[in-house]
Amino acid sequence: MTTDETVEDLGLLPTTRRALRHRIARAQNESRVPSLVAGVARDGEVIWEGALSALDGVETDGRTQYRVGSISKTFTAVLVMRLRDEGLLELTDPLEKHLPGTGAGQATIADLLSHTAGLAAEAPGEWWERSPGTLRPELSDVLGEEPHRHPVGRIHHYSNPGYTLLGALVEEMRGEPWEKVLRTEVLEPLGLTRTSYGPQAPYARGWAVHPWADALLPEPAHDLGRMAPAGQLWSTTRDLLRFAAFLLDGDEEVLSAASVREMRTPAAPSLPGTPESAYGLGLQVLSGAGATLTGHMGSLPGYLAALLSHEGERLTAVVLANTTSGLLVGTLAAELLGIVAEAEPAMPRLWRPMREVDPAVLELAGAWYWGVTPYGLHCGADGRVELRPLKGTGRASRFEAVGDGTWRGLDGYFRGEILRPVRDVEGAVTHLDLGAFVYTREPYAPDSVVPGGVDARGWHGQVESG
Repeated sequence: MTTDETVEDLGLLPTTRRALRHRIARAQNESRVPSLVAGVARDGEVIWEGALSALDGVETDGRTQYRVGSISKTFTAVLVMRLRDEGLLELTDPLEKHLPGTGAGQATIADLLSHTAGLAAEAPGEWWERSPGTLRPELSDVLGEEPHRHPVGRIHHYSNPGYTLLGALVEEMRGEPWEKVLRTEVLEPLGLTRTSYGPQAPYARGWAVHPWADALLPEPAHDLGRMAPAGQLWSTTRDLLRFAAFLLDGDEEVLSAASVREMRTPAAPSLPGTPESAYGLGLQVLSGAGATLTGHMGSLPGYLAALLSHEGERLTAVVLANTTSGLLVGTLAAELLGIVAEAEPAMPRLWRPMREVDPAVLELAGAWYWGVTPYGLHCGADGRVELRPLKGTGRASRFEAVGDGTWRGLDGYFRGEILRPVRDVEGAVTHLDLGAFVYTREPYAPDSVVPGGVDARGWHGQVESG
């Protein structure tokens, strides 16, 4: 049996380490898990690891492989985003354009990535996760005669066959098997040496735990064949923590920071019955308790897995277990993040001034009014600007320079919208145009360009209002 005590000083306080240790021990005991490994990293550096094994002679640690199930989908999504970034496809392209004859209709690649293609949740026939992939050698065997359960693009409906199609798309466009493309384009560049298509020792055997007795039954671990892009991979906590760090910051050799941010952005509506949960492009987006977490959960017979990241705290957590069910693995990973975030919050980054001041940008700084609502525009040292309400709540957004004097929204209500400073004949900024909204230096000035005009008398008291 290995424990977090074997890990040398990783930077956390003893009380925090004990709280983390206690949490996984309680989870292992209450959920009757044969073995469990977990890890937490900050800024890509492992700061805590824990491992518990109830099986005689079986030791586990951050290098032990477990099957990670649907976390495989996130890896597949990265491969698809690489194709997009290389200009080989657009996310708005119908799958049929690049992979004809699948029966997926006009579902777009974005629909498949976000589970809005309307496809069935599972493959037809017997329980595919407990049967060999040789039973479904072709895509037609994965989709069946009636692949759709909902109209394309209307609702979120999680679909394992949908990610099988995305894996087939990768193979079609790269001319090589999904496994080889993944290894060459993602695993090797990121140094994920313990992530593989099949198990590599040391690995944990998968078990089912009897619901009414403390007894075990071994689960099969089949090669999923065509379904592999939806759930085949084996990995470790250390590899997945490294992968999670990549999903926060990107890696220019694999996928840019902008593209992984796009993956983390909700693309599908909240899931029915779980208003705090949404789905991006190959990533789940979970909101609650004042924090937004991104990542993915996974399960296959004998295994449960969770990978979650807290961007604001620069924290990532991974939990892997070799049990079919019983453990709320996503909740456990989120609670590990919460323990560290509450006990040892991230230090604020050092404020730094601008290296150079652009007068044209500095001219935009200060108070602006949308009608009579005051906003402040702040110019940051990172070259971006932020427009936020000065009172109460409102439509705050950050913007990055486009290069032609305009700015594109990065988040919030104005994500993707263009902020355009409007100048007079002498070059001075008269107002801001943001998606047809006009922001002026004074609230409803007599010479204002606000649509609808302003009463020529200007502001006055009640006695004059008649």
